[in-house]
Amino acid sequence: MTPLAVGTTAPDFSLAPAPGPETIGLADFKGGTVVLMFVPLAFSGTCTEEFCHLRDNWNVWGELNATVLGVSVDSPFAVKAWSDDMAVPFPVLSDFNKEVVQAYGVMHEDWWGLKGVGQRSVFVIDGGGTITYTWVSEDSEGLPPFDEVEAAVRELQTA
Repeated sequence: MTPLAVGTTAPDFSLAPAPGPETIGLADFKGGTVVLMFVPLAFSGTCTEEFCHLRDNWNVWGELNATVLGVSVDSPFAVKAWSDDMAVPFPVLSDFNKEVVQAYGVMHEDWWGLKGVGQRSVFVIDGGGTITYTWVSEDSEGLPPFDEVEAAVRELQTA
């Protein structure tokens, strides 16, 4: 799969943050900046570290006036339990059917024997729905370059 490039229109989606009919979509934030963060699996060490880093530095991320959305291919039940366990101040969404990881080109066909796991990746999307920053980890190890992501969001705020 090839990840979506900067300048591409971000595909809309509608994903559940918990079991039930409630969904959250990219269109809900039209006109604002969105930081879309894909992680491989809920409750895994690096994924938890990534989202807890955002939680622990929320004073920085909160002042950026951007919406942060986490996405995992785990079930809505697992995503809700994980999100509650971490007490993150942003929605973590279930892409259980793997439609969004495919649309953004960030699905591992085979990751340590697991099929269809999301690649650790970050997309910054402007208010018009255009991708302005992309970072994708080939092996899904390590954390995203948070300083680069923050700079990409700040650039949109001053443009």
